[in-house]
Amino acid sequence: MEKRVYNFSPGPAVLPLPALEEAQRDLLALPGAGISILEISHRSKKFEQILAQAEANLRSLLGIPSNYRILFLQGGALLQFGMIPMSFLRNTGKPADYIVTGTWSKKAADEAKTQGTVQIAFDNKAGNYNRVPEPSELKLDPKAAYAYYTSNETIQGVQFPVEPEVGDVPLVCDASSDILSRPINVSRYGILFACAQKNAGPAGVTIVIIRDDLLAKAPKDLPSLLNYPVLAENNSLLNTPPTFAIYMVKLVTDWLVREIGGLEKMVEINRRKAGMLYEVIDRSGGFYLPHAETPSRSIMNVPFKLADTSREEAFLKGAAACGLVELKGHRSVGGFRASIYNAMPVAGVEVLRDYMLEFAKKS
Repeated sequence: MEKRVYNFSPGPAVLPLPALEEAQRDLLALPGAGISILEISHRSKKFEQILAQAEANLRSLLGIPSNYRILFLQGGALLQFGMIPMSFLRNTGKPADYIVTGTWSKKAADEAKTQGTVQIAFDNKAGNYNRVPEPSELKLDPKAAYAYYTSNETIQGVQFPVEPEVGDVPLVCDASSDILSRPINVSRYGILFACAQKNAGPAGVTIVIIRDDLLAKAPKDLPSLLNYPVLAENNSLLNTPPTFAIYMVKLVTDWLVREIGGLEKMVEINRRKAGMLYEVIDRSGGFYLPHAETPSRSIMNVPFKLADTSREEAFLKGAAACGLVELKGHRSVGGFRASIYNAMPVAGVEVLRDYMLEFAKKS
């Protein structure tokens, strides 16, 4: 069997080993079905049970109230960037507030502009998106159709410690890269969505959590696959859903419930992992340089640079020799990025920490 390395990719990302092992065991014949999950009908009772358990796990982990629906959709976050303003901005005569803290919130704002008026409530482009705003910096419209933010920017490694205060305006959140990493108060949101390939499962499925009152306001005249009410009425089964990806969401959330013990335990582990890396960076005497300002630092994505950029290739080569892969940073930030999602074991972060210390010592 090929030896597994420590995968620090920002997504598709590392998955929990117990979930992968269970999928491997059942790949040829799912217990109770006699056929592979890759072959099973989405209309079968067995798949209905998988779908129901995935939803039940999410409700339990996130404390999702009964007046919210959970949809398992396709198209990734990019489709939600368009569906949300198409449903809740277009033809309202109102603007939508967008809090721009990095690449993904900017892309979302740009998509929304195709459907209506967008007001930028905050934009830290001048700081290369190295922090989230202070509450006093937000320029919010109390009559906005909704207020939108990205809870964790994967590329820039900035994360909101708590959700922004937006009054009675519906709060919309792209939680793609930190959903299930910590407890959140879902009742603060109108819509919370996440493509799964960071913390919740493999690429191919997007989790959308939407409040009933917004669902009732969504237009009914959109094409079926862009129509939240129709998708909800059909329990995410309007067309053939990504069955294997939903099955993996079930296995990942099983792991969080049974083996981790919930999100209170998960966030403790995540803070410990992130703390290891930030401590090395902060104590390196300027050898390593962080991208994000301290109060805005993500516990999911840790971007950093070398003061001596000529050593970058040597750093990556040495890391690969230690079984540490996918550490190259995004071109807009440069340097390196360690994505340490839920499934990255503490041992993997310890190996990276030790390598960083040794690399700095030898340099």
